[in-house]
Amino acid sequence: MHEFKFIDNELCCERVRVSDIAKNVDTPFYLYSHKTLIDHYMKLKAAFRSIKPLICFSVKSNSNLAVLRALVKKDAGLDIVSGGELYRASLAGANPKRIVYAGVGKKQGEIRDAIKFGIHFFNVESEEEIRAIQGIARELNKKVNVAIRINPDVIPKTHSHIATGKGDTKFGLDFETAHKIFNSRWQYPNLDIKGLHIHIGSQILDARPFQEAIGKVLSFLKQNHIEAEYLNIGGGLGIVYAMEHPQTADHFAKNILPILKKTRLKIILEPGRFISGPSGILVTRVIYTKRTPRRNFLIVDSGMNDLLRPSLYAAYHKIVPVKSAEYDSSDLERVDVVGPICETGDFLAKDRLLSQAKSGDLLAVMGAGAYGFTMSSNYNSRPRGAEVMVIGARFHIVRRREAYKDLVRGETIPKALR
Repeated sequence: MHEFKFIDNELCCERVRVSDIAKNVDTPFYLYSHKTLIDHYMKLKAAFRSIKPLICFSVKSNSNLAVLRALVKKDAGLDIVSGGELYRASLAGANPKRIVYAGVGKKQGEIRDAIKFGIHFFNVESEEEIRAIQGIARELNKKVNVAIRINPDVIPKTHSHIATGKGDTKFGLDFETAHKIFNSRWQYPNLDIKGLHIHIGSQILDARPFQEAIGKVLSFLKQNHIEAEYLNIGGGLGIVYAMEHPQTADHFAKNILPILKKTRLKIILEPGRFISGPSGILVTRVIYTKRTPRRNFLIVDSGMNDLLRPSLYAAYHKIVPVKSAEYDSSDLERVDVVGPICETGDFLAKDRLLSQAKSGDLLAVMGAGAYGFTMSSNYNSRPRGAEVMVIGARFHIVRRREAYKDLVRGETIPKALR
């Protein structure tokens, strides 16, 4: 559930009308519900309370400092994948010992910064990477915790672009290579190789792929007599975008906990979308309506530069009018909701049955709190919109709208062209 609800035909975020925010914050903008964000984190924490896991929110899903700070204040850890996300984690006041660092392409400077910051774990994804971490740890005279990311070759039912546990993806190590690393721990005197990590994908709707992946990893440990202290089972829990029936936190825990309890390992989880997805919407305004012999269009002021998921994944997001009313079937029309970007692939929804809208009407794109703003861009030299968070009865601008001068920050014209 989430805290975006209609009260007297007005969409509200917690106790604030979305239309009132739009009067103060120009569209498009992302809007986050603090209560929804925290509620979803607490659901996972409660569901797994019997094993007291370290829950590290996936920063890549939503990296706004206010979002990170809200979760850190509730004792959440963070899952990061870049030096920039490490920087954000430090500004959000995250405890270094509650940060895990994944990603296949960590640069040496990023590794060095993370070691100096004192993060809890590196999730290692290649042999060259583990050698690089060892070298830098030796230079800094530090002992560094490492988990080996396993690619379990499990294929979950999700979009191919976000299935990360298949054997042909760039992520993780095969079991044979992982075994070789464990057998040669002596080559890495500055590393404490004490855990395994898996992350099989995103928007996964049932527990079976997780059970299969965990089972493979545990069999690997047992068959090879490998001692480990930690098991990081990653994230990937799905949410409702259309008519999906994703597992709840309790249902997921019910299916996974019996396996995890037998291991006696310390458990780490890396949820992202499950926490941030339902917590945010994208608010956009209709600029024009356009009717052609073949299609009807609502042209809005946000596009693929603001929310890439529909264009990239053909992802479905429910779209609702911010000001609603009771309509009969004659008030509905089938439309494409498209943006201002000069690409045919620039759309938020296709062939969608919506109440008739006119220029100036506000629309809300639901379930946009994950992989929304974090994947946005300045394509077509469009400034990115603001980010806003509602806490109770007040809204706060947590990232100001970009201005044109922000588009050219850092750019220069060489003297030879003046």
